[in-house]
Amino acid sequence: MNQLHPQAAASLQRWHQMIAARDLNGLAEIVHPEAVFRSPMAHQPYASAQAVVLILGTVIQVFQDFTYHREFVSDDGLNVVLEFSARVGDKQLKGIDMIAFDDTGKIRDFEVMVRPMSGLQALGQEMGARLAQYLPAYKAAKTAKAAE
Repeated sequence: MNQLHPQAAASLQRWHQMIAARDLNGLAEIVHPEAVFRSPMAHQPYASAQAVVLILGTVIQVFQDFTYHREFVSDDGLNVVLEFSARVGDKQLKGIDMIAFDDTGKIRDFEVMVRPMSGLQALGQEMGARLAQYLPAYKAAKTAKAAE
């Protein structure tokens, strides 16, 4: 069985503690400044630590009965896949969080995949209602960086 890089393991342990407490106030400390969040609802990723913290801080409020089930670690010990289940309103969903860490243990990339479509739609509607006014700025920031 593959083992996480020690710094990544420490960050993942903090992540699990924050999720268990439903309090992500310490999340910024383990997210790389240039991290990206890849949403199951959006083609383009959201860029910056602020975007990652905003999105994950909101989704933990949207999810009900959130539980992690299994964990898979990459050969290099810097990537983990976490299988989860949750509920949004009356819609059940399952999904995975794919988290890539750098060698200092900072989250560089956080990608989420969700099924079934009805659960994804419920999640997208609730997240959109809460974040629609904020998220375009994080996409624009990435586009502006790419143009430089």
